[in-house]
Amino acid sequence: MTDIHRDKILILDFGSQYTQLIARRVRENHVYCELHPFDMAWDEIKAFQPSGIILSGGPKSVYDEGAPAVAEELFELGVPVLGICYGMQLMSRHFGGTVVPAGKREYGHAVLSRLNVPGPLFDGFFTDGHADVWMSHGDHVEQLPKGFSVVARTDNAPVCAIQNVEKRLYAVQFHPEVNHTPQGNILINNFVRQICGCQGLWTPGQIIEDAIIRIREQVGDDQVILGLSGGVDSSVAAALIHQAIGEQLHCVFVDNGLLRLNEGDQVMATFAGNMGVKVTRVDAQKRFYAALAGVTDPEKKRKIIGNLFVDIFEEEANKVEDAKWLAQGTIYPDVIESAGAKTGKAHNIKSHHNVGGLPDYMKLQLLEPLRELFKDEVRAIGEELGLPHQMVWRHPFPGPGLGVRILGEVKEEYCEILRRADAIYIDELYESGHYDKISQAFTVFLPVKSVGVMGDGRTYEYVVALRAVETKDFMTAGWYPMPYADLARISNRIINEVKGVNRVTYDISSKPPATIEWE
Repeated sequence: MTDIHRDKILILDFGSQYTQLIARRVRENHVYCELHPFDMAWDEIKAFQPSGIILSGGPKSVYDEGAPAVAEELFELGVPVLGICYGMQLMSRHFGGTVVPAGKREYGHAVLSRLNVPGPLFDGFFTDGHADVWMSHGDHVEQLPKGFSVVARTDNAPVCAIQNVEKRLYAVQFHPEVNHTPQGNILINNFVRQICGCQGLWTPGQIIEDAIIRIREQVGDDQVILGLSGGVDSSVAAALIHQAIGEQLHCVFVDNGLLRLNEGDQVMATFAGNMGVKVTRVDAQKRFYAALAGVTDPEKKRKIIGNLFVDIFEEEANKVEDAKWLAQGTIYPDVIESAGAKTGKAHNIKSHHNVGGLPDYMKLQLLEPLRELFKDEVRAIGEELGLPHQMVWRHPFPGPGLGVRILGEVKEEYCEILRRADAIYIDELYESGHYDKISQAFTVFLPVKSVGVMGDGRTYEYVVALRAVETKDFMTAGWYPMPYADLARISNRIINEVKGVNRVTYDISSKPPATIEWE
């Protein structure tokens, strides 16, 4: 078996909003990588045995008291290092260069010009000696560190890319990981594949092969239970584990009444019907509605839904003899963000429903075969495993389901209205060709009524809001410019076909300052 973790890039995070993007770009070049905080211990760095290291950007200044730094020995490890933005300034300062506040800060688009200095990092990056790049910095390198040469510049940053080819140290002031640097992936590829010598072993087929072997080694002859939600992550986890251990997998599908229209039937048809997976369907709608009665706080709703799911799941797990493992669809961003919340290096905007282990009283070990994967990688292996394209590429759906797409108290009546309105919205997006252009689209139920007129009569019914966003990383997002004619058709259908709705609105808020979900 090929060791798909043999080549690996270590990314040290200094707090940049783009750090996860760096990791995704490395993975897109079929190289495994991991994100760790900048203060990762030197012994841990050595034990990781990286093929190369990338230092991320960050909001601090390197000359500030207490500014984030790395272990002194890092630059002597003998592996290639790429510094990005703050990482470039840190590298420069370490080797005796000078970093000062820029006379003119650079945020946004800039044109990078190449100097007549050969070097492998920029092979194929420039067109006629120039390239569009994305800047986000208030400091710059004023005095070049000893042993380094300048490779490229912009009008406002005379030292914008530097290198020490002999020591295999490279640094750029701009952000190659963002989409606003169109050729950025070429630079990342040059670093991880050419300079670091990584072979590109991280492919969907080899990830699946590796996961199957690991699952079999981990589980042996034990029975495994998985909570199947119908979402992408749990669905791919179920398909992967089933391929590894077959009938040792027992899936529990808890129908909590907070799912999309006909979702329960679709889950059963795909897994129990087509794939032969053991699936127990539990109708728990009344229990969830009762538990949520009178609750309006979003975090309380999340916790109630999560805790009740665990209770019901435990009831079903006890019926499976010799069950020793609980499988979850935890993915890498869940792990990163939850770790950040625990260490104080990131803000916990909302709680994750599937990270943090198990209650002490559940005597099951945790099986998380997707724990190393980003969402796009999960989708890729889902298709490789034969799951339906529409299931694998459906838009994200929150763990608490419609419970956090109904503002305030959750009622069965509200769920039915929202389910039907959302089904019409999504159906129209597929029909008009917008669905695949949108990163996430959904309907929100507003617990307020407005006056309307239908026929010759006055109505007093509920309002729903339509949400559609475009994003590459879900950390920032812009609202999708839906054509007016399509909005009019969607609104008309919802009001005519969904009893209880007489007004439809369209959310044109970006993230930030808004979030993508309303709760």
